[in-house]
Amino acid sequence: MIDTRQKLIETAESLFADQGYSSVSLRQIIAEAGVNLASVHYHFGSKEELLDAVIAPKAQSVNKERLARLALVQPGSDGRPPIRALLDAFLMPMADAAERHPGFVKLMGRIHAEGLLPQIAAKHFAPVAVPFFAALRKAVPHLSEAELSWRLHFMVGAIAFAMAQTPMLGLADDANYHVRIARLATFLTGAFEAPVANPEVNQ
Repeated sequence: MIDTRQKLIETAESLFADQGYSSVSLRQIIAEAGVNLASVHYHFGSKEELLDAVIAPKAQSVNKERLARLALVQPGSDGRPPIRALLDAFLMPMADAAERHPGFVKLMGRIHAEGLLPQIAAKHFAPVAVPFFAALRKAVPHLSEAELSWRLHFMVGAIAFAMAQTPMLGLADDANYHVRIARLATFLTGAFEAPVANPEVNQ
């Protein structure tokens, strides 16, 4: 039998994914879960803590797999880690998680739409940011810090859109997450390898 804490987590995930974090109240979660008011305060001090409990287990699993894959990336003959290998190490664990938990993808899409993704990423995905960005820095020495920061910014947006949206204009098939992410990795590899359009910007 599912325990009260897990019931609250699963109910919150479903409601947050369907209606958005901001639109869902603790009372709504309690009513949907069929538990009493005291239980949510016993297990979680706030709605924010409940959201953290929804995200943390899946984030930790993705982080662990990302770091394991990153450790296997070997430098090429030029001494630099291959960009595609780094992107695969970062992106493919996310595709694995998405296939296992499609409702979580919908939730993260809501989080992104509500502007909460930066704080969620800082809280739950920071452990992989430092080693991944350090490895990517070695892979793209032709980019300044400012240019690399912009391309990382664009990458975050592309990831969120690729994971949460159906292809636009009806021009593409609605591929599964592994195919979708493989396409995204190809796209981003070209983006990071590309020269700076205006060298004066790369200062």
